[in-house]
Amino acid sequence: MDDLLLWQYIAIGLIFVWTGFVRSGLGFGGAALGLPLLLLVVDNPLIWLPLIGIHLLFFSSITVGSRFGNVDWKFLKHALLVMIVPTLIGVFGLLTLPTAWMVNFIYGITLFYAFCYMFKYQIHSESRWFDTVLLVMGGYVSGASLIGAPLIVAVSVHRVMASKLRDTLFVLWFILVSIKLPVLAYAGVDFWWWHHLWLLPCAALGHIVGLKLHGRLISGDAERFKQVIGAALLVICFTGMFF
Repeated sequence: MDDLLLWQYIAIGLIFVWTGFVRSGLGFGGAALGLPLLLLVVDNPLIWLPLIGIHLLFFSSITVGSRFGNVDWKFLKHALLVMIVPTLIGVFGLLTLPTAWMVNFIYGITLFYAFCYMFKYQIHSESRWFDTVLLVMGGYVSGASLIGAPLIVAVSVHRVMASKLRDTLFVLWFILVSIKLPVLAYAGVDFWWWHHLWLLPCAALGHIVGLKLHGRLISGDAERFKQVIGAALLVICFTGMFF
Protein backbone atom coordinates (compact mmCIF):
# COMPACT_ATOMS: atom_id res chain seq x y z
CA MET A 1 0.00 0.00 0.00
CA ASP A 2 2.92 2.38 0.52
CA ASP A 3 4.52 2.01 -2.90
CA LEU A 4 1.58 2.15 -5.29
CA LEU A 5 1.35 4.27 -8.43
CA LEU A 6 -0.75 7.44 -8.60
CA TRP A 7 -3.48 5.80 -10.69
CA GLN A 8 -3.79 3.07 -8.08
CA TYR A 9 -4.33 5.57 -5.26
CA ILE A 10 -6.95 7.41 -7.35
CA ALA A 11 -8.72 4.14 -8.16
CA ILE A 12 -8.70 3.09 -4.50
CA GLY A 13 -10.21 6.42 -3.42
CA LEU A 14 -13.02 6.15 -6.00
CA ILE A 15 -13.75 2.56 -5.02
CA PHE A 16 -14.10 3.55 -1.36
CA VAL A 17 -16.55 6.28 -2.37
CA TRP A 18 -18.49 3.54 -4.14
CA THR A 19 -18.42 1.15 -1.16
CA GLY A 20 -19.67 3.90 1.16
CA PHE A 21 -22.50 4.68 -1.25
CA VAL A 22 -23.64 1.06 -1.58
CA ARG A 23 -23.32 0.32 2.15
CA SER A 24 -25.54 3.18 3.27
CA GLY A 25 -27.81 3.18 0.22
CA LEU A 26 -28.76 -0.49 0.32
CA GLY A 27 -27.81 -1.34 3.91
CA PHE A 28 -25.52 -4.11 2.68
CA GLY A 29 -23.14 -4.99 -0.13
CA GLY A 30 -20.37 -2.43 0.34
CA ALA A 31 -17.73 -5.13 0.60
CA ALA A 32 -19.42 -7.46 -1.89
CA LEU A 33 -19.51 -4.75 -4.57
CA GLY A 34 -16.20 -3.12 -3.64
CA LEU A 35 -13.74 -5.89 -2.80
CA PRO A 36 -13.65 -7.40 -6.33
CA LEU A 37 -12.71 -3.95 -7.67
CA LEU A 38 -10.01 -3.49 -5.05
CA LEU A 39 -8.53 -6.87 -5.94
CA LEU A 40 -7.97 -5.56 -9.47
CA VAL A 41 -5.70 -2.93 -7.94
CA VAL A 42 -3.85 -5.22 -5.50
CA ASP A 43 -4.85 -8.89 -5.52
CA ASN A 44 -4.49 -9.64 -1.82
CA PRO A 45 -7.68 -9.65 0.31
CA LEU A 46 -5.69 -9.34 3.56
CA ILE A 47 -4.71 -5.82 2.51
CA TRP A 48 -8.28 -4.68 1.93
CA LEU A 49 -10.37 -6.49 4.54
CA PRO A 50 -8.98 -4.59 7.58
CA LEU A 51 -9.58 -1.29 5.80
CA ILE A 52 -13.13 -2.25 4.79
CA GLY A 53 -13.80 -3.65 8.27
CA ILE A 54 -12.74 -0.49 10.11
CA HIS A 55 -14.90 1.60 7.78
CA LEU A 56 -17.86 -0.68 8.35
CA LEU A 57 -17.48 -0.33 12.14
CA PHE A 58 -17.23 3.44 11.87
CA PHE A 59 -20.18 4.07 9.56
CA SER A 60 -22.50 1.43 10.98
CA SER A 61 -22.04 2.91 14.47
CA ILE A 62 -22.87 6.38 13.11
CA THR A 63 -25.93 5.13 11.23
CA VAL A 64 -27.57 3.18 14.06
CA GLY A 65 -25.98 4.84 17.10
CA SER A 66 -29.29 6.43 18.06
CA ARG A 67 -31.59 3.86 16.44
CA PHE A 68 -31.11 0.74 18.56
CA GLY A 69 -34.84 0.72 19.24
CA ASN A 70 -35.34 0.04 15.54
CA VAL A 71 -33.30 -3.18 15.62
CA ASP A 72 -34.90 -6.64 15.53
CA TRP A 73 -32.93 -8.09 18.45
CA LYS A 74 -34.72 -11.46 18.34
CA PHE A 75 -33.61 -12.13 14.77
CA LEU A 76 -30.16 -10.73 15.50
CA LYS A 77 -29.63 -13.13 18.42
CA HIS A 78 -30.77 -16.10 16.33
CA ALA A 79 -28.58 -15.16 13.37
CA LEU A 80 -25.48 -14.71 15.52
CA LEU A 81 -25.95 -18.07 17.25
CA VAL A 82 -26.06 -19.76 13.84
CA MET A 83 -23.26 -17.73 12.24
CA ILE A 84 -20.59 -17.35 14.91
CA VAL A 85 -18.79 -20.68 14.35
CA PRO A 86 -18.87 -20.56 10.50
CA THR A 87 -17.57 -16.98 10.67
CA LEU A 88 -14.56 -18.02 12.77
CA ILE A 89 -13.89 -20.95 10.42
CA GLY A 90 -13.96 -18.50 7.51
CA VAL A 91 -11.44 -16.21 9.23
CA PHE A 92 -9.15 -19.22 9.81
CA GLY A 93 -9.38 -20.07 6.11
CA LEU A 94 -8.54 -16.49 5.16
CA LEU A 95 -5.37 -16.63 7.27
CA THR A 96 -4.19 -20.09 6.27
CA LEU A 97 -5.24 -20.76 2.67
CA PRO A 98 -3.07 -19.51 -0.25
CA THR A 99 -3.85 -15.96 -1.37
CA ALA A 100 -4.58 -17.10 -4.94
CA TRP A 101 -7.23 -19.50 -3.62
CA MET A 102 -8.92 -16.78 -1.60
CA VAL A 103 -8.90 -14.36 -4.54
CA ASN A 104 -10.55 -16.95 -6.78
CA PHE A 105 -13.02 -17.79 -4.00
CA ILE A 106 -14.03 -14.13 -3.75
CA TYR A 107 -14.39 -13.79 -7.51
CA GLY A 108 -16.40 -17.03 -7.63
CA ILE A 109 -18.89 -15.85 -5.00
CA THR A 110 -19.11 -12.43 -6.67
CA LEU A 111 -19.75 -14.12 -10.03
CA PHE A 112 -22.73 -15.89 -8.48
CA TYR A 113 -24.08 -12.57 -7.19
CA ALA A 114 -23.52 -11.01 -10.62
CA PHE A 115 -25.69 -13.59 -12.38
CA CYS A 116 -28.39 -13.25 -9.72
CA TYR A 117 -28.49 -9.47 -10.19
CA MET A 118 -28.41 -9.62 -13.99
CA PHE A 119 -31.23 -12.14 -14.34
CA LYS A 120 -33.30 -10.74 -11.44
CA TYR A 121 -32.97 -13.94 -9.46
CA GLN A 122 -33.86 -13.28 -5.84
CA ILE A 123 -32.20 -15.62 -3.38
CA HIS A 124 -34.97 -16.54 -0.99
CA SER A 125 -35.88 -19.14 1.57
CA GLU A 126 -39.27 -20.61 2.43
CA SER A 127 -38.20 -22.87 5.28
CA ARG A 128 -36.28 -22.55 8.53
CA TRP A 129 -33.77 -25.26 7.65
CA PHE A 130 -32.81 -23.44 4.44
CA ASP A 131 -32.62 -20.21 6.44
CA THR A 132 -30.03 -21.96 8.60
CA VAL A 133 -28.11 -23.16 5.54
CA LEU A 134 -27.98 -19.62 4.12
CA LEU A 135 -26.90 -18.13 7.45
CA VAL A 136 -24.15 -20.74 7.84
CA MET A 137 -22.93 -20.04 4.30
CA GLY A 138 -23.21 -16.29 4.85
CA GLY A 139 -21.25 -16.56 8.10
CA TYR A 140 -18.44 -18.51 6.45
CA VAL A 141 -18.24 -16.20 3.44
CA SER A 142 -18.30 -13.15 5.74
CA GLY A 143 -15.50 -14.58 7.85
CA ALA A 144 -13.40 -15.37 4.80
CA SER A 145 -14.07 -12.22 2.83
CA LEU A 146 -16.85 -9.95 4.25
CA ILE A 147 -18.97 -10.52 1.12
CA GLY A 148 -21.64 -12.78 2.63
CA ALA A 149 -24.26 -10.04 2.88
CA PRO A 150 -26.52 -11.14 -0.03
CA LEU A 151 -26.83 -14.63 1.50
CA ILE A 152 -27.71 -13.21 4.92
CA VAL A 153 -30.12 -10.66 3.43
CA ALA A 154 -31.96 -13.53 1.69
CA VAL A 155 -32.98 -14.70 5.17
CA SER A 156 -33.41 -11.40 6.97
CA VAL A 157 -35.55 -9.79 4.27
CA HIS A 158 -38.50 -12.05 5.12
CA ARG A 159 -37.77 -12.41 8.85
CA VAL A 160 -37.37 -8.71 9.66
CA MET A 161 -39.80 -5.84 9.06
CA ALA A 162 -38.72 -3.67 6.15
CA SER A 163 -38.56 -0.60 8.40
CA LYS A 164 -36.08 -2.38 10.71
CA LEU A 165 -34.05 -4.22 8.10
CA ARG A 166 -31.21 -1.78 7.44
CA ASP A 167 -30.58 -0.98 11.11
CA THR A 168 -30.68 -4.66 12.06
CA LEU A 169 -28.20 -5.52 9.31
CA PHE A 170 -25.85 -2.72 10.32
CA VAL A 171 -25.72 -4.04 13.90
CA LEU A 172 -25.14 -7.57 12.57
CA TRP A 173 -22.25 -6.38 10.36
CA PHE A 174 -20.81 -4.44 13.31
CA ILE A 175 -20.78 -7.54 15.54
CA LEU A 176 -19.37 -9.86 12.86
CA VAL A 177 -16.57 -7.44 12.02
CA SER A 178 -15.88 -6.90 15.73
CA ILE A 179 -15.26 -10.63 15.95
CA LYS A 180 -13.12 -10.80 12.83
CA LEU A 181 -10.78 -7.82 13.21
CA PRO A 182 -9.25 -8.82 16.59
CA VAL A 183 -8.39 -12.22 15.09
CA LEU A 184 -6.66 -10.52 12.15
CA ALA A 185 -4.81 -8.18 14.52
CA TYR A 186 -3.67 -11.11 16.69
CA ALA A 187 -2.39 -12.84 13.53
CA GLY A 188 -0.25 -9.78 12.76
CA VAL A 189 -2.16 -8.51 9.73
CA ASP A 190 -1.26 -4.91 8.86
CA PHE A 191 -4.24 -2.57 9.28
CA TRP A 192 -2.61 0.30 7.29
CA TRP A 193 -3.78 2.84 9.83
CA TRP A 194 -2.50 6.01 8.18
CA HIS A 195 -4.39 5.22 4.98
CA HIS A 196 -7.63 5.65 6.92
CA LEU A 197 -6.88 9.38 7.10
CA TRP A 198 -7.64 9.79 3.41
CA LEU A 199 -9.88 6.79 2.75
CA LEU A 200 -12.41 7.60 5.48
CA PRO A 201 -13.36 10.93 3.83
CA CYS A 202 -13.76 9.09 0.50
CA ALA A 203 -16.10 6.53 2.09
CA ALA A 204 -17.90 9.32 3.97
CA LEU A 205 -18.73 11.08 0.70
CA GLY A 206 -20.31 7.92 -0.67
CA HIS A 207 -22.02 7.26 2.66
CA ILE A 208 -23.76 10.66 2.64
CA VAL A 209 -24.95 10.25 -0.96
CA GLY A 210 -26.17 6.73 -0.19
CA LEU A 211 -28.19 7.92 2.79
CA LYS A 212 -29.93 10.49 0.62
CA LEU A 213 -30.79 7.92 -2.05
CA HIS A 214 -31.63 5.03 0.31
CA GLY A 215 -35.39 5.22 -0.30
CA ARG A 216 -35.01 5.16 -4.06
CA LEU A 217 -32.45 2.35 -4.06
CA ILE A 218 -34.64 -0.04 -2.07
CA SER A 219 -37.76 0.76 -4.14
CA GLY A 220 -38.65 -0.69 -7.52
CA ASP A 221 -35.82 1.30 -9.10
CA ALA A 222 -33.39 -1.07 -7.40
CA GLU A 223 -34.00 -3.82 -9.99
CA ARG A 224 -32.48 -1.82 -12.84
CA PHE A 225 -29.68 -0.65 -10.55
CA LYS A 226 -28.85 -4.25 -9.62
CA GLN A 227 -28.92 -5.40 -13.24
CA VAL A 228 -26.33 -2.80 -14.19
CA ILE A 229 -24.25 -3.74 -11.14
CA GLY A 230 -24.49 -7.41 -12.06
CA ALA A 231 -23.18 -6.79 -15.56
CA ALA A 232 -20.30 -4.71 -14.18
CA LEU A 233 -19.43 -7.40 -11.62
CA LEU A 234 -19.40 -10.00 -14.38
CA VAL A 235 -16.78 -8.03 -16.31
CA ILE A 236 -14.75 -7.40 -13.14
CA CYS A 237 -14.74 -11.08 -12.16
CA PHE A 238 -13.69 -12.33 -15.59
CA THR A 239 -11.00 -9.67 -15.74
CA GLY A 240 -9.65 -10.61 -12.33
CA MET A 241 -9.78 -14.37 -12.91
CA PHE A 242 -8.42 -14.63 -16.43
CA PHE A 243 -6.15 -11.59 -17.01
